[in-house]
Amino acid sequence: MKQANLRNIAIIAHVDHGKTTLVDAILKQTQTFAAYEKEMDQTTILDSNELEREKGVTILAKNTAVTWKDYRINILDTPGHADFSGEVERVLNMADGCLLLVDAAEGVLSQTKFVLRLALKLGLIPIVVINKVDRKDQRVDEVEQEIGDLFLDLATTEDQLNFPVLYAKGIKGIVGRELAKQEDSSFYITDSQNLTPLFETIINHVPAPAGSPAAPLQLQVNTLGWDNHLGKIVIGRVFNGTIRQGQKVCLLTHDNKKVFAKVEHLFIQNGLHRQKVESVTTGEIVALTGIPNPKIGETIADPVNPQALPSLQITEPTVKMQLSVNTSPFVSQEAEFSTSRQLQTRLDKEIETNVGLRLLPGNSTESVTLVGRGELHLAILIETMRREGYEFSLSRPEVVLKEIDGKICEPWETVSIEIPEAHTGTIIAGMSQRRATLVDMHKVNEYVRFEYEIATNNLIGYRDELLTSTSGEGVINSNFLEYRLQVEESTWRRGGAIIAQQIGQTTAYALDKAQQRGKMIVNPSEQVYGGQVVGLNSRQQDMLMNVCKGKKLTNMRASTAEATVVLTPAWKPSLEQFLTIIADDEMLEVTPKNLRLRKKDLNVVNH
Repeated sequence: MKQANLRNIAIIAHVDHGKTTLVDAILKQTQTFAAYEKEMDQTTILDSNELEREKGVTILAKNTAVTWKDYRINILDTPGHADFSGEVERVLNMADGCLLLVDAAEGVLSQTKFVLRLALKLGLIPIVVINKVDRKDQRVDEVEQEIGDLFLDLATTEDQLNFPVLYAKGIKGIVGRELAKQEDSSFYITDSQNLTPLFETIINHVPAPAGSPAAPLQLQVNTLGWDNHLGKIVIGRVFNGTIRQGQKVCLLTHDNKKVFAKVEHLFIQNGLHRQKVESVTTGEIVALTGIPNPKIGETIADPVNPQALPSLQITEPTVKMQLSVNTSPFVSQEAEFSTSRQLQTRLDKEIETNVGLRLLPGNSTESVTLVGRGELHLAILIETMRREGYEFSLSRPEVVLKEIDGKICEPWETVSIEIPEAHTGTIIAGMSQRRATLVDMHKVNEYVRFEYEIATNNLIGYRDELLTSTSGEGVINSNFLEYRLQVEESTWRRGGAIIAQQIGQTTAYALDKAQQRGKMIVNPSEQVYGGQVVGLNSRQQDMLMNVCKGKKLTNMRASTAEATVVLTPAWKPSLEQFLTIIADDEMLEVTPKNLRLRKKDLNVVNH
């Protein structure tokens, strides 16, 4: 493919504004799949990861490529959740332009600002697509004004203010330039029945990639993959030069070393599949094998005249927790991998590709500190490991503190909360308790949108509280703001723990007594051990209880002796919920089959 006929474009947006759905339509309308292939009946085609499909969010950035007329368009689908913004920062370096998707009803939100700021800072040429214009609660005119204001705040050059605006019904695969309002207040697109206007705008507005095919080779390692037959796969963009199968190259490492190697296999992306090629020139996104121990951000260069590309700029993580070897009485009963060596090997493999993650020494030789971009970022790693057969224990999440000008500072976040008007008092009271600063409050259709600034430490655990207090109707999004002087911790506190006294099987009789003291997190007939937290006390004090005690049998029968014990079903927190309720003296035991909250010192039952 000629360099002039290449286009590299990233799709960026706030979570759930329709990026992956639009990519589905692009893949289908460019005949990437034959009519009989299963992908023609699928949705969220690029979200192949099991957790992505379960949670309905994009976690990993992915690239695909389509052909439209004589042009090849490389498409980079990026996550919309702030916790995975390291993925966004990583892949934007390969693009020349970006499609900014904005929901016609929700408008500009926190992650919209974050991803657009990154894109404009890198000099990407923007195209705005206002999606879901067929929503009855659309507010296209207001959203266009919000987008215009956002560009005025973030644009780094005057050219970036001259962006085209398109309108979309992404789920229907329609993009156009003209709208007409219907009786139900929704819009329909009058000048298109497909994605042709989108392709035309990409070709005409986004420039062909810069760089010279005659210059010395420069390719940046952007993504790492693995194939059981080919080994480690490097994915990146050729910024200069031409790369060929069998060519000798030089890997310029982060520690300024030169590692010489030979390209064994060379591929370009074609839809969901890799196509083997003999050579690739400037501007193309390529996959190759034969490079020993590459790291993301390193440069593959010409061996005669090796020149490194600038390092990738990834925002530092802000939340940390201790991961340690499991020491409960049930260790190794439910998992395949549980030793410190196995855990360390798995985490070393993770940091090769997870650019937002850091590993630091733990409090002991049997532990390591995980540092990530947020609770969800760490929770996805933890859930992935437990599904792979690992078990371990986790401490309470904490924020990463920094010393700036001799003063201790902590991370702050901007928070956007959208709720029905009836719950406004609950939100104001809850965020006030967590010492948040209200920046803005306004109505959006039938909802009220709050904008807050809050210390990350005081925000931990609030998502679950919001869902509970609004009966699941509240929506919250947050994004890292900056480091500020450390403030007083919020007054929010979890109740004390109801702790099992001994190992054994829980009984309905004993749990009936225990549930009168608080909320239980175990059901009858579950195996527990001494020091395990089996419930949350309604008071602040911890309480020891024998939850395995059975009812004594006698020869006497009363009229109520055979009455059935009525138990409230136990609360079974998700992994993310568990991470927010761990107390300082507690740990979360994670296995492939169970999540158990426990005291760090199991001898608490003997104190």
